[in-house]
Amino acid sequence: MSVRYPVAPTAEAALARPLGRAEREREARAAAGDGVAFVTEPMGPAFATREAALDAYAGRLDDERPGRAVRLAPDDAWCALAETAAGPRAGLKPVTPSFADGRRWPEPPPRAATAWRLSVSYWKVGVEEIPTLEQARRARRTTEGEVLDARALRALTRQPLQPVRPQQPLDVGLFEQRLPEHPDRVIPDE
Repeated sequence: MSVRYPVAPTAEAALARPLGRAEREREARAAAGDGVAFVTEPMGPAFATREAALDAYAGRLDDERPGRAVRLAPDDAWCALAETAAGPRAGLKPVTPSFADGRRWPEPPPRAATAWRLSVSYWKVGVEEIPTLEQARRARRTTEGEVLDARALRALTRQPLQPVRPQQPLDVGLFEQRLPEHPDRVIPDE
């Protein structure tokens, strides 16, 4: 059984009052009557521990803790907990070997503080459809590729890759040869 995700304009509306539920984009578009896009967004407050987040969202998440075990139906498994950085992210700086106190590398910096937030996957209503663009390798060579806005560029990078030309039969390489007794087999020859 597949997950039927809520159809809503925001993550809060997906939790409270969705317009409907849909498994596929065409079903979501029929329920919304508008352009839709599948999104996963964090929402709600951040919790210091996973247990506190599970207690706050009891009944919306799978819980494996002893005494509180809850297993949601597959149709309702569209919420998840995500561990995120609680504060500003500090970039890692290159370090040089120290060779001090019998250690080659200095002590790593302390782990950044994290928080747990609810992550909601749903069909977002009211999203403008971006027309299918040509492949990036062709678009960057045209004048249209120079004036792509950020949204169109993001859509271009999320498209599946397509072959430039049909795949040719496998060639026998420089260090491979066919067996005389089995011409359909290619073996390495070093």
